[in-house]
This record gives sequence, structure tokens and C-alpha cells, in this order.
Amino acid sequence: MTAPDPSTYSSPLAVRYASRAMLTLWGPQERYGLWRRLWLVLAEAQQSLGLPIPDEALADMRAHLDDIDFAAVAAYEKQFRHDVMAHVHAFGDVAPAARKFIHLGATSCYVTDNAELVLMRRGLGLLRDKLLDALSALDAFARTWRDLPALGYTHLQPAQLTTVGKRATLWMQDILLDLEDLEHRIATLPFRGVKGTTGTQASFLTLFEGDHAKVRELDRRVCAAMGFASSIPVSGQTYSRKIDAQVLGVVAGVAASASKFSGDIRMLQAFGEIEEPFESKQIGSSAMAYKRNPMRSERIAALARFVLSLEPNANQTHAVQYFERTLDDSANRRLAIPESFLATDAILVLLHNVVRGLEVHPARIRRRVDEELPFMATEELIVRFVRAGGDRQEAHEIIRGHSIAAARAVKDGAPRNDMLERLAADPAFGIPLADLQAAAEPSRFVGRAPEQVDEFLAEHVAPWLARERVRTDAEEVRV
Repeated sequence: MTAPDPSTYSSPLAVRYASRAMLTLWGPQERYGLWRRLWLVLAEAQQSLGLPIPDEALADMRAHLDDIDFAAVAAYEKQFRHDVMAHVHAFGDVAPAARKFIHLGATSCYVTDNAELVLMRRGLGLLRDKLLDALSALDAFARTWRDLPALGYTHLQPAQLTTVGKRATLWMQDILLDLEDLEHRIATLPFRGVKGTTGTQASFLTLFEGDHAKVRELDRRVCAAMGFASSIPVSGQTYSRKIDAQVLGVVAGVAASASKFSGDIRMLQAFGEIEEPFESKQIGSSAMAYKRNPMRSERIAALARFVLSLEPNANQTHAVQYFERTLDDSANRRLAIPESFLATDAILVLLHNVVRGLEVHPARIRRRVDEELPFMATEELIVRFVRAGGDRQEAHEIIRGHSIAAARAVKDGAPRNDMLERLAADPAFGIPLADLQAAAEPSRFVGRAPEQVDEFLAEHVAPWLARERVRTDAEEVRV
């Protein structure tokens, strides 16, 4: 990527974070090339329905879909103060045979809105494919660690054991919910179509001399040519901005899932159980040379917070689109929509990178389990005592006393939880240490977690990973 001009501001999303594919999608070449294609398919459909547009005009348009003179466009826009008309004139300059037919019967939103819908649908597809890549990496991780016991947490306090693989399925389930939302939005996103200045199609009805059937067919043909099954049934000058809110809601959902994952990883790294990747020359702190900070996960959280702040923006814009439209949506959408996609794309680049490089430390995980498991095993120990002929209430009281004492000792500096040794040494309890340790084996306390991993991956994840998708090499984390 070309280095940015150091004398002017450049978006970090462009120079630091987002992928080449997403940057290209939202770049001016792609957007304005779409405008020219929209003008072409409109003219082709108009000709096919009887308007006298010569083949030469269509050939001229086809020959100049991508050779956009952006300097000429800038000069025209400075003169007209209108971006669409600047592009109409620049297109006409290079396709003179088509000049008088470009934009025939259309309003600016014919190209701006329809192109935006194409870009959003393609952007959703890019996010879906990146999310599937992350899901695939998590699938491998969950299989590897399906049965490694680990502390579970509720209220951020140690709770019953789970497994490292089972915890990964919780992250994956969020991703599956996001994928379902993405697929639904991709499949149902409508085109604006050919609706005219205030959505009444009056200009096209005039062009076709009052033939309503031809106007409807024009809309259908243009939609089909651009790859959409249908257009929005009715519109004002624009398609309803509620659609933007629906799309950004799905995009924000992806960001939220990634942020939840990143928060878990940051805490697990603080516990020393699991760490995100750290390169051999990477510096964690400019002052504290020993530091290994979870900077990738922290960046996921930072970018996700930005994306989540843009979701309500879309609903706020929709809420003030008076009557058939107001223009206070335009400058806002130029920022909010592309940046939501670019930031979420950057999040998924990071997510995939982190998952592929996660480092699990089983010894540390076991040490933390051992610190807590004797307390969690108390019910099992009571059962053992009763099976040996003892009284349940007596067992409860003995265990309660030793567990409180062991917990106090750990808090006061004891190197480990010795509750089991305390019980074994108590003649009133009378169960050998080996039996107590067998009762407190971690694998006895994970329930069906390993089996749940197997079932979840086979029944819910495998069908998604079997789908066709665009597969690319893992994106490099640039900073």
C-alpha cells in the first residue's frame, strides 16, 4: 500500500487496519464504476423495451465503464456542486455517442442508492467469508482442547469446571448466530430499482407513453441485471433508511461477538491460562520490557466499540428522513456505512489471527483448577463419607470447617490448597488421601462438556464449514 501523505489526515482504517479487499470495495473506483454500470443497464433495459437508444451508444458506454478520469470529475463537481452530474458529464466525455442517453429518466438516487445496496451486499459477503475462516480456526482449537478441564466462571468468580474446548464453542455459537443474520440479510436485501424522483416512476411513465407494464418491466430488468431478485416495493426518492439500520445492526452484531471473545481472551491471558500470539520481535511496553500485552484482543475491543457506536446512528438517520427524503443523510452515510464495514473487517482480520495463534498453558490451567477444585468437590466428598457409613450432616460440618481453614491459609500465603490433606488427617473423617484425591479428579467435574463439543461441531459447525466460500490466505496484521 502506498504510504499516506504525512501532511494530511488519513483514516487509520485505511492505513493500519482494514483488508485490501474491503478497502477496494469501498473505494472510489468500485463505487463510481458501479454508477456507470447502473447507467448502462438502465439504457440497455430502456432500449429493449422500445426506447430509441442506438447500439452505438450502448457500445460506447460498455467501452468506458472503468476508465474514470477523476481529475475531470473533480473539475466538474467544483463547477456544478453536484457529484452525480459531475460523473454524468465525465462519462459523457468518454462515451459521446451515449451522452444524451446517460441518466435518462433517472434521479441521483438511482445510482447512489442502488450502488450502496450493491456495496453493502458485497461487504456482507466479505464479512461472512472472514467469519467462516475464524469459525474454521475455532473448530480446530475446540477439537484440540475438547476435554482439558478448566475453571468455569460465573459473576467472574470460579464456578463449576468446564473444558477449554467447551468454552470455545460458546464463542462459536455467537458466530453461528451472526452468520445466520448475515445470510438472511444477504438473501433478502432489496434493490432500490428504478423509481424516479419521488418514487412515483412518473418520468419513466412519460418515457414509455403511459405504459405501466413497461415501467414495471424496466424495474424488473434492471434489478435482474444487477443481480437482485427484487426491488423495494415502494420508495420515496431514496430507499427506506431503515434498511441501513438493519444492515448495520447485523454488522454491529459481528463486532459485538468478536469483542466478547476478545474480553475473555484478555482475562484468560491475565490469569496466565491462554495467551494471544506474540511475535519474537514484538514489544509489549516501551518501559516494561517483560510485558506481553494482549494488544490484538484490545484492538478488537477498541474497534468494536467504534462499530457499536455507529449502529444507533443509522436508526437516528432514518428517524429524521421527512416525507420522501432529506439530504441530511448523505454526508452521514458516507462515513457511517463504509467505516462500519471497514472496522468490522479489521476486527475479523484480528480475530482470525488471534484464534490461529492462541497459546494454551495446561499446567497453569491445572494449577488454577487445583486451587479451587477441593471446594467444588465437597458434595462428592460428602457422598463418599455417607457411603462409608457416616452421617451426612456430620460430614458437612467437618468439610465446612476444613474448607474455611484451607481458604484462609491460601489467602494468608499458603502455597496451595491443602483441604484434602486436612480431611485425610482428620480421624473423624476417616477417608484416605488417595481416595479423596481420586474423588477430586478434574475430569469427573466437567459433565458432558467434551461430548457437547463433539456434538456441536458435528451437528452445527460442520454444515457451515462445508459451504462454498471465497477462501483467501490469512490477512497480515499490519500494526
